[in-house]
Amino acid sequence: MESSIHQLVPSAARLQASIEQLSSYRDITKPGWTRRPFTSHYDDGRRWLSELMLEAGLAVSIDAASNLIGTLPGSDLTLPPIMIGSHTDTVTGGGRFDGTIGVLAGIEIARLLQESGRRLRHTLQIVDFTAEEPSEFGISTVGSRGMVGNLPEAMLELQDDSGLKLGDAINRQGGDVDQLALLARKPGDVALYLELHIEQGPFLEQSGHRLGAVLGIAGIQRYRVTIIGAPNHAGTTPMTLRSDALAGFCEIGLAFERHCLSNAKEAVGTIGKVTNEPNASNVVPGLVRFDLEIRSLDRSISDALYAAFAAEASEIAYRRGLRLTLEPLSKSDSVIVKEQVLKLMLQACASAAPAITLASGAGHDANQLAAIAPIGMIFVPSKGGRSHCPEEWTDYKDVAAGTQALAAALLLADPADLSGWQYG
Repeated sequence: MESSIHQLVPSAARLQASIEQLSSYRDITKPGWTRRPFTSHYDDGRRWLSELMLEAGLAVSIDAASNLIGTLPGSDLTLPPIMIGSHTDTVTGGGRFDGTIGVLAGIEIARLLQESGRRLRHTLQIVDFTAEEPSEFGISTVGSRGMVGNLPEAMLELQDDSGLKLGDAINRQGGDVDQLALLARKPGDVALYLELHIEQGPFLEQSGHRLGAVLGIAGIQRYRVTIIGAPNHAGTTPMTLRSDALAGFCEIGLAFERHCLSNAKEAVGTIGKVTNEPNASNVVPGLVRFDLEIRSLDRSISDALYAAFAAEASEIAYRRGLRLTLEPLSKSDSVIVKEQVLKLMLQACASAAPAITLASGAGHDANQLAAIAPIGMIFVPSKGGRSHCPEEWTDYKDVAAGTQALAAALLLADPADLSGWQYG
């Protein structure tokens, strides 16, 4: 088993050329390497990606959710496929590595299998998932949601600013939303899902390790908080008689940060969206509304953090003569990598480069695939911890090391009996 791990060694030069070519399909009117889904730039990138898949010996298709899939048949067609996937869309002003390296690594592995004459038992599928990043329709992981039957009619009816419905956008990109429910993959339809991704954080670089075996993907809780005060004239209202919603927000916001810092080893929290009304320089603010989120692998920690914050926020509002409402927006559970898969990923990583275990604070297509299959992820370093910006950078030698580890994980998993591995 150990010797087989080292047989597929990727070409760093070939991976670099592919990353640079794919990054050339971008919207030059936007900063960075912007390639938004459902645009001509995205379509151009996919046409090139389809050609690359064909050159690597993959049969190319598009499923009902408009995911681009390259398939390499295995020797035992009764087995469900092993899937390698990620995405090639970017945020506006994004970089060249987020998502794309996972798809291109999968294609490189397929090419190496063909060049070596090695045939897997399981069919291998390489997937470029549609619209993993938050889309103009208000949701993310569109393609992976659609693949696993988590794209209901209400989501398909969502519209972008031009009035285009998500369902119509998927169809324009080669999908068929009328077939989503019928063709959705169910538990057991995928033997194992693997994904290579940049870390999008600082831990690998700071620790001096080139690879990370992912322990799990953080769950996310989001809440909307409304603070109601009393708008009044800024020049004539004494300081001691004010019900200033914005001043209350400042204290409440700092309280939230303090609670997050007290749980900094297990959770992170962010206030990223704030509305102030009437937002005039000569009016005491009468209303502030803000959205906060908490991310952790442990839901009990998120629940306790929020409960402690909510109690203190209520006390602050009462003391300041403000009214406070707290509304849950969404809760997504964390995804924990199963013990068997984590052991496999660690062994695979160790065969390619020094590795550690770490958690993912960002969401991925793996979140959705975890509903139907066991998942495993490998991280490679992000320089300075930067991502979702033009400065996003991962050394090509690290991309190659991650690809080698991904190939090793595939070769370790393929002969194993994966039927007993749990998912979800």
